[in-house]
Amino acid sequence: MRRLAAIVVFLLPVIVVLLAAILLATCVQRKGRIMNEQAKAVSTPGVKNLTITVVYDNNPYKQELETDWGFAAAITGTKKTILFDTGGGRLLLDNMEKLAIKPDRIDVVVLSHIHGDHTGGLSGFLEKNSNVTVYMPVSFPKKFKDNARNSGAKIIEVNPVRSKASISNGVNESLQICENVYSTGQLGKLIKEQSLIIRTDKGLVVITGCAHPGIVNIVNTAKTLMRVPALRGPKDDILLVMGGFHLEWATKGRIEKIISAFKQLGVRYVGPCHCSGHKARSLFEKHFGSNYINIGAGKVITLTDLR
Repeated sequence: MRRLAAIVVFLLPVIVVLLAAILLATCVQRKGRIMNEQAKAVSTPGVKNLTITVVYDNNPYKQELETDWGFAAAITGTKKTILFDTGGGRLLLDNMEKLAIKPDRIDVVVLSHIHGDHTGGLSGFLEKNSNVTVYMPVSFPKKFKDNARNSGAKIIEVNPVRSKASISNGVNESLQICENVYSTGQLGKLIKEQSLIIRTDKGLVVITGCAHPGIVNIVNTAKTLMRVPALRGPKDDILLVMGGFHLEWATKGRIEKIISAFKQLGVRYVGPCHCSGHKARSLFEKHFGSNYINIGAGKVITLTDLR
């Protein structure tokens, strides 16, 4: 027993050293892998040739296009061609035809929230092209999801983002739509909604449907998500925020507070439309001047338009 005890005493420091060496090597390897992944993400260039075409809106822009309450925008220049929201009905396809946007060229449909002025055109669109992936908040009714699946579309349900860790660890698989294009995740308590984030080489573009969770909250969320090392790119400044801001009935004071928050957040260009309201559009134009973008049905925005 004494001999065995002596052997154990002799070997114990050696075992401790070996275990420490193995643990250190594992940590270094893991740290190196994480640093490589982060370096790859940071070095990935942003979108260079982004084009956003407003297909459906209640504000007029091109005379040949019809207007109606709702919103939809086609996005090209990204790895996949995206239709963000589908407006309120058949007018979507009519305007797409006038704009020479072919339904079969769309790869992905992103639905911001369940309201009919954003989802009403989906069924008609899927009759023309069901070979698409549709991203929708997980809170959408089962019947709506089943109808889309039965039309032939692939459905991806977008969950809330619980934490930064859930992003960097890849838990929320629905967050990335394609390279440089992300969902904010499902936001909001009463009306659940997602918005779109596009990384460009000039900064982030945020597109909202109705901004029911709060437009400032959405912009803050976009900035927070893009600061996570696994997603971060060469620029995480907000280049443009556009879409419905849900300010149709807001007071002047509330709108001016939101404008002030935008300035503090470093938002360079704004394009409120749809449910933003005339008062808000006028105030944003007053405060942003030449960096205000007048958006309506048929408006086309490219990166060359944005300094």
